[in-house]
Amino acid sequence: MKAGMRWLAATATAAVLAVAAVVLATPASAASLVEVTNFGTNPTNLRMHLYVPDNIGSGRPAILVAVHYCTGSGPAFFSGTQFAQLADQYKFIVIYPSATRSGQCFDVSSPGALTHNGNSDPVGIVSMVRWVINNRNGDTNRVYVTGASSGGMMTNVLLGDYPDVFKAGAAFMGVPFGCFATTDGSMWNTQCANGQRIMTPQQWGDLVRNAFPGFTGARPRMQVFHGTTDTTLQFPNFGEEIKQWTNVLGVSQTPSFTDTPQSGWTRTRYGGTGVMPPVEGIRVDGVGHSLPLSGQAAMAIAFFGLNNQPPTTPPTTPPVDNQPPSVPGTPAAGTVTSSSISLSWSPSTDNVGVTGYDVFRAPGASGGTFASVGTSASASFTDSNLPASSTFRYQVRARDAAGNTSGFSAASPAITTTGGGGGGCSASGAVQNQWDTGYVINPVTIRNNGASTINGWTVTITLPAGHTYVGSWNATVTVSGQTITARNISWNGSIPAGGTITSFGFQATRPGGNTAVPSAYTCTSP
Repeated sequence: MKAGMRWLAATATAAVLAVAAVVLATPASAASLVEVTNFGTNPTNLRMHLYVPDNIGSGRPAILVAVHYCTGSGPAFFSGTQFAQLADQYKFIVIYPSATRSGQCFDVSSPGALTHNGNSDPVGIVSMVRWVINNRNGDTNRVYVTGASSGGMMTNVLLGDYPDVFKAGAAFMGVPFGCFATTDGSMWNTQCANGQRIMTPQQWGDLVRNAFPGFTGARPRMQVFHGTTDTTLQFPNFGEEIKQWTNVLGVSQTPSFTDTPQSGWTRTRYGGTGVMPPVEGIRVDGVGHSLPLSGQAAMAIAFFGLNNQPPTTPPTTPPVDNQPPSVPGTPAAGTVTSSSISLSWSPSTDNVGVTGYDVFRAPGASGGTFASVGTSASASFTDSNLPASSTFRYQVRARDAAGNTSGFSAASPAITTTGGGGGGCSASGAVQNQWDTGYVINPVTIRNNGASTINGWTVTITLPAGHTYVGSWNATVTVSGQTITARNISWNGSIPAGGTITSFGFQATRPGGNTAVPSAYTCTSP
């Protein structure tokens, strides 16, 4: 086993046990944890433990799969987390899988683990779910998964592999689906663990969609938790998970709701403002690889809707609206700067009413893939944090309240004005995530504005007063006062004529209440 996996195992064990010692105890109930054998197809010899609360009733109970960390086990996760106590309260069944390979980590990296009906751990876990449905009358419409560290990564994997089984997931200290992918059997991906695997929302979403080609049903909702000082599975993974699942679920990356459930916890919701939105993120300031904290399991249960008893009578069936809005007009560029393009278009019409528009962008005057860049409630949108002297194409579609979407508008090009520094290159930074006392800029996009390939670049970034550099990735960085100087490393210095790279990012702190982020970027090349 790689040293990284051993480190993940050791830190996960210490963190979870430390939290458990403070806040948790074995559930006070006559019900007990029991092992189930011969539960179905199980190619990697996982073990299955089951917790069924007393007095669960005669209805069809919901099912929660709770997946442990490296070096852990199902029984350890049972006694070290609050999910069984919550099951006693809300009467759902909990499945606790156990990995049995050396190190007791789950496979979240092999091709077989990242494929629907593959040949690794996800198959065995889904067999456990099906056993409970068939033998304990489990509700097929209320199956959920949660986990910490290796289990948080498995939560992402199970939602990607089996959207036909799971309705929602809550991942503590995880990474996006496919981020840990390897083909050498090592089960460890250093780039991903260090938060250095940065991709577009479309690329992350495609990894999920390609795990189960042809699936057209509803996708499961996702909730993610991460500490800002996690050094095992580093904090940029939090933002990448949000990028992935907002893309998969077709909602904006701009939060529709933000609050602070506890001091130092920032919760953002995407695609909705209620307690069960499509995507929810909880950032925990100043906390490392030591989740879930007390109270966070209850937040996951609320996100799943398991803290509400199912209705005894079905709700009234609403009128069905299956008519999509009309196709909106072609977007036209209005105000254009070196880093932003303002668009407007003729609005759509709908039999009930248009609720918003999805905006998509592709690079260049031709070719490339269109990817979602945001949503708008009106027939206008401003696309920001763009590189200077760059050509993009835009198209839009309309949405109504029933979720119907129109066809795409015709595409139209727009070009940002000249800007940035000299030396044939320009740079701009995108805010991946921010909170009261800090932010992550990722990626920093560097463009070659010249007519020939450049081999080497230097980006200078000015931090606002009072801000402090914390760390970076994929660049060699020096700091002097408020000035960050980032230089390419061996593999990311070459940029073809007219090309861009999005290869590095950095994190900084700022005084509480200060909302500024860096805006001054210059680039030079040899």
